[in-house]
Amino acid sequence: MKLDAKTLPHNVEDLKSIIFDLEEQYLLRIEFLEERIRLLTKALFGRKSEKRPLETELRQLRLFNEAEVVVAEEKKDEPVEVPAHTRQRPKRKPLPEYLPRVDEIHDIPEEQKICGCGAHKSCIGQEVSEKLDIVPAKVQVIRQIRLKYACKSCEGVEGDEPTVQIAPLPPQIIPKGIATPGLLAHIAVSKYCDALPLYRQEKIFSRHGIEISRSTMSSWMVMVADKSKVLMALLQQELISGLLVNADETPVQVLDEPGRKNTTKSYMWVFRGGSPDKPVILFHYSETRSGEVPREILKGFHGYLQTDDFSAYEALEGEMRRVGCFSHTRRNFVKVIEARGAQAKKKTGSAEVALDYIGKLYKIEKFARDRDLSPDEIYELRLEKAEPILKEFKAWMEERKRLTPPKGLLGKALHYALSNWPKLIRYLEDGHIPIDNNWVENAIRPFVVGRKNWLFAGHPNGAHAAATLYSLIETAKACGLEPYQYLRHIFAKIPCAQTEDDYRALLPQNLTSEQLARSIL
Repeated sequence: MKLDAKTLPHNVEDLKSIIFDLEEQYLLRIEFLEERIRLLTKALFGRKSEKRPLETELRQLRLFNEAEVVVAEEKKDEPVEVPAHTRQRPKRKPLPEYLPRVDEIHDIPEEQKICGCGAHKSCIGQEVSEKLDIVPAKVQVIRQIRLKYACKSCEGVEGDEPTVQIAPLPPQIIPKGIATPGLLAHIAVSKYCDALPLYRQEKIFSRHGIEISRSTMSSWMVMVADKSKVLMALLQQELISGLLVNADETPVQVLDEPGRKNTTKSYMWVFRGGSPDKPVILFHYSETRSGEVPREILKGFHGYLQTDDFSAYEALEGEMRRVGCFSHTRRNFVKVIEARGAQAKKKTGSAEVALDYIGKLYKIEKFARDRDLSPDEIYELRLEKAEPILKEFKAWMEERKRLTPPKGLLGKALHYALSNWPKLIRYLEDGHIPIDNNWVENAIRPFVVGRKNWLFAGHPNGAHAAATLYSLIETAKACGLEPYQYLRHIFAKIPCAQTEDDYRALLPQNLTSEQLARSIL
């Protein structure tokens, strides 16, 4: 409020009212700014987990030997009588069958093979135990030896040139290059799966006495990605073939984009869909964050689209059914507690109440996962258990919102939840739909981790190549395949693929770990 001495009232009571109003406004403003400062400080220096800090508080209290904590710990240490029962030792999971086996035979000395009666003991069987071994990366040179043939009878005959034939080279994904499918797969997995930038790989190769520049490796990645375009088109078809698609996007810096500054943000979009058992995870690079990107990728899809509240997805509401994300809703209430700082330990406020409601919803989802319920059973469980909680939660938020300043963090958290409520409760409609968008957020994490190491893409071609290779690797992982074996297999097979069926057979959804292991041996 801007004050003007000429317009101020002369009545003392009116002046007091103005002062009280100003005080309230300034206190709200101060509280808002302090919230922002604490939130930014926590973002810079605090822990990233959204779990409520109960265990952290208990550990801090132990430093001061608080009586309540000591008593609680003593109760934990009291002996508990358990009825007699048979303990079962936990069984170690068997090692994968597709791994190669090397047999080491352990025999007794020859003199111990003679019995006390003088006869030779007979071998009546064996006991086999397995141990896991690893052989560090082995670099080798494959010599391509092509045999040449000529007709001896034609030699020396006047006017006849001797006919020479030579065995052709098998098709290569990079013709006339030194890179094998195994080397290309190793470089791709090291960078796009294990977040090892090319300049570090260059140093590793150098330790083996091999000079491969990062520019050479970069061009190889662009070439193999270009040869995989048909696979990407088929993955896009698989993506929209199911009931649900999850979507998210994250910034990426790309250099040398035509007509754009190097500091301009570009985006990597990520989509997860297709079959629930063998999903597709599709990465797509774009210069823009426009809603036209998901519209183009999801053209022809009319199922459920689960996202955050980013406005780019709003234009798709009529074409597909939007589903909200309770993880984002929860995150907003967590920020309220984080912004309170030390005050969070002294009181239980509205944010804690909201998190308790959301926690009850997540317990229902955990119950369903732990018992491996079918989608139909999950649907019935949600209608019985979750729907009443949701109705109560909404009524509480509507009441609380009337008493909460809209510009504060709590006001924004309540507004986000209520404005997105139709989308948030849409997961009740089908047991296949998760309560949040974490599936795709987990899928985008390897890209975010890698970005911290390589920082930016040097050219749009590299960004497009990264999208292709991330798609192939993350989809292979989601389908239970080892990414190196998968890439090595398809890099060897793509040069021979002629028809769509040939390429479709190379999709992760159509391969097994056993097939990949056999193709390498």
